[in-house]
This record gives sequence, C-alpha cells and structure tokens, in this order.
Amino acid sequence: MAYASSPSQIISPYHLYLNPKLVVEHYEIWRLVTNFLYFRKMDLDFLFHMFFLARYCKLLEENSFRGRTADFFYMLLFGATVLTGIVLIGGMIPYISETFARILFLSNSLTFMMVYVWSKHNPFIHMSFLGLFTFTAAYLPWVLLGFSILVGSSTWVDLLGMIAGHVYYFLEDVYPRMTGRRPLKTPSFIKALFADDHFVVARPPNAGLDAGARFGAIGQDPQVQ
Repeated sequence: MAYASSPSQIISPYHLYLNPKLVVEHYEIWRLVTNFLYFRKMDLDFLFHMFFLARYCKLLEENSFRGRTADFFYMLLFGATVLTGIVLIGGMIPYISETFARILFLSNSLTFMMVYVWSKHNPFIHMSFLGLFTFTAAYLPWVLLGFSILVGSSTWVDLLGMIAGHVYYFLEDVYPRMTGRRPLKTPSFIKALFADDHFVVARPPNAGLDAGARFGAIGQDPQVQ
C-alpha cells in the first residue's frame, strides 16, 4: 500500500486517486482499484486507520468469516463497489458535487466499513475509549466518528464507510432473515478462486458480553486498540 508523498516516491498519488473523468475518457481503469490502496500522509488519522485495517480485518477473518475467505473477499468487493458508486453519483448531484469531488481516496472508507460490520456482528462486547467512558461495540463507529471530528479529520470518508457497511449488513444479515432470500450470495466463480475449509464456529450464547476491551490495550481480543 502506498502512503508516501515525497518527491522521490516511485508512484505518485496523482496516478492513483479516483478521477471519473480520467477513468471514462482516458480509460485509466486502474484508478477504480488504486484509490483503495493509498492512505495519504502519515499523521494521527493515518495511524488510526492503519490500526483499524489490521485489527478489524483480522477479527472479521478469524470470527465472522472464518473458513469463508471467498465471502470475505466478496464483502470487500461489494463495499468498494458501493463506495465508488456513491462518490460517482454524488459527484453529479448539484450543491453536494463539490464535496464528493474532494474525496480522492476511499481506503479509509473501506476500512471504516469493516469496523462497522464487526460492530454489528459483536454488538454486546464492552469497550472503553481511552479509559474515559465505556460503551458497547454497537456504538463503536459513532464513537470513532466523534473522535474524527475532534481531531479535525474529514467525517465524510467515515460516514461513507458506515453507509456501505450498513448496506452490506442489511442485505447479508437482516434481509435474509426477513425474506429467506440472500441477495449477496457469493458467486461460484469467486468461491472457485479460494480453497476454504468448510466448518462452523460455535459460539456460546453470551460470548463477548464482558470482554472488557480497552482503547489502548493492543494485546488482547477483542478490543479497539
């Protein structure tokens, strides 16, 4: 993943960012993918999103998507598609088009989507934010959104991740329980790309209710940091 911005960099961010005009008129199709691989400059916001990427990607793979690598990949593919669609459509709507035009990279949004999905799958896990207050994982995305506001980061990228995460959660978990149909069933050609072990992970009914996760204690599972 690229994050450098120095003159000596091998690949310039200007060749990676999402630009619909260049994609359509100059066939620079790679921008649809590369904008998810760049996390901009190394600041506090970068460090937090790097942690979220490593932490919640791992937790989702080891729990909700254990033995379901193809489904995990399809979730990321779906999320990236939704995020790209929102930015492209938003860029054509008067009054808000300028806001979406400033969104050049969607890597942070995709990371935040994974945080949102994890929080929905583990809503009762107890967490603590910097030791200041406790909350359950269901509110984790909102707590992190508030933190982004405090440090002056753009809230749009986090909000887009929450929207994409909620769309995925509804279509994958809520809608099938309501109708018995699963619209996001992973296509067979994607499943054929991954050699998954087929097994079911059993969880106790109250698993995770007293996890005591703390923001700042990286060594235990599950946790915010």
